[in-house]
Amino acid sequence: MSWVSLFVLFLIGTSSSFGGLERIGYNQGYQPEQPIPFDHSLHAGRYQIPCLNCHVQADKNRYATVPSLNICLNCHRNVAIDKPSIQKLTKAYEKGYSVPWLKVHLLPDFVMFNHQPHVKAGVKCQTCHGPVEEMREVYQFSDLSMGWCLDCHRNPEKARDLDWEKKKELTEVHRKAPESCGTCHY
Repeated sequence: MSWVSLFVLFLIGTSSSFGGLERIGYNQGYQPEQPIPFDHSLHAGRYQIPCLNCHVQADKNRYATVPSLNICLNCHRNVAIDKPSIQKLTKAYEKGYSVPWLKVHLLPDFVMFNHQPHVKAGVKCQTCHGPVEEMREVYQFSDLSMGWCLDCHRNPEKARDLDWEKKKELTEVHRKAPESCGTCHY
């Protein structure tokens, strides 16, 4: 009787553990409410501010980084200073606080994504992040699952938003994105 009980407990534990795995990396549509509203459709869309103007480390480091408040205030020392959200931003900056932005694009802890090689290869931000220039509030556009990433790595020439001018400059080595486990799992 005890072996049967242990086996049943094992099955229950295993099924609940693996049941949770089906949700890892599949947060498509996730859209947390940010502490201060930020309209990407205004900044990246209407005013056509390039992503790298604010996410200054994306072409140099693993992380794209959330812009520091001084980057926001490069414009907002003089622009829209009467808006409550800009006043809140300015107040945080003056007191030396940071804004506790909520991460939108979620990956499991065992996945390491590096923005730099993607930016250097000419992959546009919209390939993974979707039409950010149309989003009032950013949400996770793609599911960012392993299969989704591998599909692009296996067929980088088919990436829907690859910068075609940059693509012409890529060497054969750069056209073949790595598929080894150690590329993303280290």
